[in-house]
Amino acid sequence: MSDFWKNKKVFVTGHTGFKGGWLCTWLLQAGAVVKGYALEPEQKESFYSSLQLAKKMTSVIGDINSYPELLGEMTSFAPEIVFHLAAQPLVRKSYREPLGTYMTNVMGTAHVLESCRNISGLRSVVVVTTDKCYENKEWSWAYRENEPLGGYDPYSSSKACAELVTAAYRQSFFNIKDYAKHQVGIASVRAGNVIGGGDWSEDRLIPDAIRSLLAREPLKIRSPRSVRPWQHVLEPVAGYLKIAEKLYSQGDIFSQAYNFGPREEDCLSVQEVLDVFARSWGPEFKWIDESSAHNPHEAGLLKLDSSKAKSLLQWQPHWNVNTAIAKTVEWYKAYGTQPASAWDTTVSQIRAYNS
Repeated sequence: MSDFWKNKKVFVTGHTGFKGGWLCTWLLQAGAVVKGYALEPEQKESFYSSLQLAKKMTSVIGDINSYPELLGEMTSFAPEIVFHLAAQPLVRKSYREPLGTYMTNVMGTAHVLESCRNISGLRSVVVVTTDKCYENKEWSWAYRENEPLGGYDPYSSSKACAELVTAAYRQSFFNIKDYAKHQVGIASVRAGNVIGGGDWSEDRLIPDAIRSLLAREPLKIRSPRSVRPWQHVLEPVAGYLKIAEKLYSQGDIFSQAYNFGPREEDCLSVQEVLDVFARSWGPEFKWIDESSAHNPHEAGLLKLDSSKAKSLLQWQPHWNVNTAIAKTVEWYKAYGTQPASAWDTTVSQIRAYNS
């Protein structure tokens, strides 16, 4: 692990979430001083609670939609680096709660960036969005960072809006032309469908598979032929950390948008991922096709081009989809046998990824 992070003050929104929890664990292992700000996990079971992260870092339960509270927590901590991951992350929930989705994903992002304007000594800001921020034309080639933003559903379009908010703040208040004065670099980052141990979120493939196993029922799948860029959660997290390091000292060069997607061969259909999961887990896992025209629209084909991150950041995916699924199964099986082992299993996988 990089010595860069030792004693760095890092503020993470969304630390109670799945991806935020993995990021905080990596940061803690690297010696960073971490403060998180997020809502309580929605599920009773969560990565955050499984690893008891509240005992290992400064954890503030709060809403990014409460600007005065967020501003107070950020300015009192005075971080050098900010990772913004707090979001409403689900497509189907965005159909049920569109206003809340836009409030959190758009205005919440603006609240974080406005707070950043008030932090002395800030150097790096990484805003996490999604591969779904692109105007998806369902074409077979991968999207690059200069492709048009868009979004069919409220979630996707709210993340495209978050990208626009980030770009506006970068140009208006942290312009690279004035970098010598403000010394702050801002990047937005877009990743594919992440998998990994400890995810218990609703409407996500692997958590739904685990719940079906616990209930001893076959998993019902609504879009088995949809193709996604599948990757282990550590892949984008490694990218987020790498760009934050670059921004810290060369923000005038690296303040851009970046894709962190898997290799072309790891863009699989839902059905293909479930088949790999079944081979890794064992014969007790079953799934059935319940695709229906009554389901709300979700993208059928989506791929990311990560050439920019590979070229400018020397970032590369480490684990293919088979390894990613095997590591995910390993985590859940270890947790099911001994819940107290969650921290050790997570740290062990981070070390394996870095070896």
